[in-house]
Amino acid sequence: MAEIGYFAIVLAVAISAYTITAFIISIITNNERLKRSAKGGVTAICMLTTIASLVLSYLLITSDFSVEYVYRYTSKNLPLFYKFSAFWAGNDGSMLLWAWVLSIYTGIVALSKKHKEDEKIPYVLTILVIINLFFLAVIAFITNPFVNIPGGVVPAEGNGLNPMLQNPGMVFHPITLYLGYVGFAIPYAFAMTALITRKVDDSWIKVTRRWTVVAWLFLTLGNLYGAQWAYVELGWGGFWGWDPVENASFIPWLTGTAFLHSIMIQERKDMLKIWNMALIIMTFIFTLFGIYLVRSGILQSVHAFTNEGGTWFLAFMTLALVVSLYLLLERIQLLQQGNQFESFLSKESSFLINNLLLVGAAFATFWGTIFPLISEAVRGVKVTVSVPFFNQVNGPILLALLFVMGVCPLIAWQRSSMKNLRNNFMWPFIAAIITGIAIYFWVPGRELYGAVAFTVATFVLFTILQEFHRGIRVRRKMTGEGFLTALAHLTVRNRRRYGGYVIHLGIVLMTIAIIGTYGYKQEVTKTVNAGDTIIIGNYTLAFNGLREKPEGENTVVYAEMPVTKNGEDLGVVIPEKVFYETWDQPSTEVAILGSIIEDFYVILADWEDRGQTATFKVHINPLMSWMWIGGYVLVVGTIFSVWPGKGSKLGPKYNQ
Repeated sequence: MAEIGYFAIVLAVAISAYTITAFIISIITNNERLKRSAKGGVTAICMLTTIASLVLSYLLITSDFSVEYVYRYTSKNLPLFYKFSAFWAGNDGSMLLWAWVLSIYTGIVALSKKHKEDEKIPYVLTILVIINLFFLAVIAFITNPFVNIPGGVVPAEGNGLNPMLQNPGMVFHPITLYLGYVGFAIPYAFAMTALITRKVDDSWIKVTRRWTVVAWLFLTLGNLYGAQWAYVELGWGGFWGWDPVENASFIPWLTGTAFLHSIMIQERKDMLKIWNMALIIMTFIFTLFGIYLVRSGILQSVHAFTNEGGTWFLAFMTLALVVSLYLLLERIQLLQQGNQFESFLSKESSFLINNLLLVGAAFATFWGTIFPLISEAVRGVKVTVSVPFFNQVNGPILLALLFVMGVCPLIAWQRSSMKNLRNNFMWPFIAAIITGIAIYFWVPGRELYGAVAFTVATFVLFTILQEFHRGIRVRRKMTGEGFLTALAHLTVRNRRRYGGYVIHLGIVLMTIAIIGTYGYKQEVTKTVNAGDTIIIGNYTLAFNGLREKPEGENTVVYAEMPVTKNGEDLGVVIPEKVFYETWDQPSTEVAILGSIIEDFYVILADWEDRGQTATFKVHINPLMSWMWIGGYVLVVGTIFSVWPGKGSKLGPKYNQ
């Protein structure tokens, strides 16, 4: 069975080479028959990678330990859910997943009726197949997941899946992350096609906008699921540790967000053409950088694989960057044509500031991530940049970005007057100042930075609510509709605008969670004997000794710990350590009592004296639930804004 999967990959490599050649010849000779044949090649590549992926899934599910990849990442007692997710648990399988997703995306572009008569599609498909050829070649010759166990002796049992990966978050996190990573290859291919064909108007942006939004949505979900997994599985009390691989997924999210905002200016005002090309190049290159970090092993990370194909990824990333920059510089005169900014106080300028802040955060994160490599190359000593650097640099940038996010939707195009500024911002500004003062004096600790951050978040929140209120009020006045009917009709007929507001609302809610968790959290690490209590804030946690129980073939050590708050019984938390038969290290299962106000978070760290003495880490994480609520509000807003139908268009174009 494994031979079928490998043969499918090798055949896909050969057909990819043919498809690229056929497309190039058909473009030069305008041979329609050869062009159709090349499109058939795209379909064949998609089918072959699908066959290979189904074969690997079958091998994993049936526990065929004659295949080394199956042996390394599964065991017979592993639940079916996690046997399937072992597909992307290792380097070899995750590479196949990447190629599979890209082949499906490429097939959709090739078969789309919307692109049927577009003369630029052969260029686009050529670029996408070149990218996929690289991945397929790496799979075929370097990271083959269909290699049999050396010696031909089939083991009776597999090595098992890393316990940290046996969590629903790690089932959905990698696949959504890859759907986002790979999705940005589509707008990149269209952008390079625009440069190659010298047709650099906004047509490529209009065609790829939905692709870009979908890629951004999946990348957002990937980061969100990753944060949830880290919060409940890693057992350190947080959701984001500025790990190099975490950063590698955050950087293209930042530049992709900048690109999404920036293309609106090109569509409406015929501006920022060079900037948009640069942004999509950066975003695509940063997705390759993320793959390189994971597979090179050059930086220590809980997420990284061993060095398998890292050098080839570095070479491919460098080649893609050089070719992209060459095309950009070669066509720069064409891109310079367009309108200019009229005023600093305008929507166009606020979009540009928004972009600069996003790119600034991306490069600050990038610099902090690669600094150990630079320091080692220059001084011979690898100096690691720690979490405080990222917080201190990115905190103010992202806070400024949040403020601009509140200003941008309400400021006028071309030029804003003082009357416009006063009418739009007076009430949100007053509400924000009152909220900030109240938080500073009401919340214990009097954190100035936290109060300022909440002030900015409140300002943005009220600007969003004000826009909904104004739109509903105008519509009710014109139509006489009820409040809910007016809200429904207003948003449905202006999906893109109000979907954007909902996305901003989700980001505000997530920011509130970040401010609360980072600015006002409490934590304590304490060793206690049976019968002792741990007091933190208004909570009291009782320890009555550890217990042990079997769970299938695993062993669980746990504590049942009653919790009270201000003397009121809240129930029992059960932090655990799970010992796996097929794995050396136990996994940590944290206990969380969650509410919209705060999470009470307990970790069993260590024990001695047969469980009569144990060490616990206890955290109070204020407002943490709003991270997940805000994340899903953002997802709903994104889906709403791109849903086809009335209201999904940009609206009237503004010309100078």
